[in-house]
Amino acid sequence: MNDNNIQHPAYGFQPQKKLNIYFTAGIPQPEDTADIIRLIQDSGADMMEIGMPYSDPVADGPVIQQAHERALQNGMTIEKLFTQLKSVKNQITVPVILMGYINPVLSFGFENFCRECSESGVSGLIIPDLPPIEFEKKYRDVLNKYQLNFTFLVTPETSDERIMYLDSLSSGFLYAVSSSSTTGNEHAVLKNESYLSRLAALPLKNPVMIGFGIKSREDFENVTEKADGGIIGTAFVNVLLQHEDWKNKAADFIRSING
Repeated sequence: MNDNNIQHPAYGFQPQKKLNIYFTAGIPQPEDTADIIRLIQDSGADMMEIGMPYSDPVADGPVIQQAHERALQNGMTIEKLFTQLKSVKNQITVPVILMGYINPVLSFGFENFCRECSESGVSGLIIPDLPPIEFEKKYRDVLNKYQLNFTFLVTPETSDERIMYLDSLSSGFLYAVSSSSTTGNEHAVLKNESYLSRLAALPLKNPVMIGFGIKSREDFENVTEKADGGIIGTAFVNVLLQHEDWKNKAADFIRSING
């Protein structure tokens, strides 16, 4: 019998605040993905999210939308990503999480996808457009079978009851969107005291990581005063897209966040 409250391999949140770096697979060039994975680990990040390119990334802002578009133009696919992940699997010790949208995963075949994740060293998934009720009915048992964490997102508008429900379904961590916006929004409210305090006061089973809008060490420190970690995506992806010397720039950026 599957245990619906199963906890899969931990992401190790104690004692320090965790830094999670996101990038879109297949940029700047499709063959760069493995190098970026190694770079994120070697520069001191505690975990990483790898975005699976999709033609309609509705939750993402212009920078990550551009990254998805370029990755698709580069010919990046889920199949190629799994091949790249397997090539570095034995070199990577930090958790690797795949983030994306449900349609490409279903096209790949959900169980096939989870099996490939397990064989490629992936620790968990974030699929923002997978409804929780569908997760419970169709997909949770498959994820448990392959020992994959699954993280749901909450926002400042999410009720306490809903937060507790999504936390009960999640494993690994709960992803708290800093404000009601797309990724990379310049107007994201990072220091949302009432929201962060509300999350901190709830009896959640999972650590809380804050994402959307974190661009600097100061931002990271602000959001992690009452949370367990921060997720940086747009600012890092921008380095990969904008700088020819992205390897040094990207490593320096991660180290600047770590202080």
